Amino acid sequence: MTKKIAFLTASEGIERVELTEPWEAVVQAGHTAVLLSPEAGEVQTFDHLDKAETRPVDVKVSDASIDEYDALVLPGGVANPDALRMDADAVRFVKDFVASGKPVAAICHAPWTLVEAGVLDGKRLTSWPSLQTDIRNAGGTWVDEEVVTDGNLISSRNPGDLPAFNKALLDAIG
Repeated sequence: MTKKIAFLTASEGIERVELTEPWEAVVQAGHTAVLLSPEAGEVQTFDHLDKAETRPVDVKVSDASIDEYDALVLPGGVANPDALRMDADAVRFVKDFVASGKPVAAICHAPWTLVEAGVLDGKRLTSWPSLQTDIRNAGGTWVDEEVVTDGNLISSRNPGDLPAFNKALLDAIG
């Protein structure tokens, strides 16, 4: 059965491979990937600090309903989740998605948006190491592992973990 997977990013600062590799894994598995962002138009991905490709936004997050999607992917990049956590519609969407029980996969710096959504109390996850204090302050337990699944939350540390992250995402989607 084809499932519809939301990828939520800010308009810039997205680590390219953390968007494109899970996207390709979802599409190759026969599912539909949809790019959500706070603003219409295009998003700018980066290879670390260098601009990479742009991608068209499919749906503004303010117009999106969690009922339309079977899972949510939050790519990283330092600026991307930092911008998302300042957008009330994005934070509300993430909070509601986690509460829905559907899979939510966050990699690298993306858990900052989960911190802002207030959904980490009692959860175990991983991220880029610099987020561990934020995660602990939000009530979560930070661990240094390739991929962590706790309930409907899936998390990984960095692009090197993408094979394990993608496998966990696809396993959760079913």
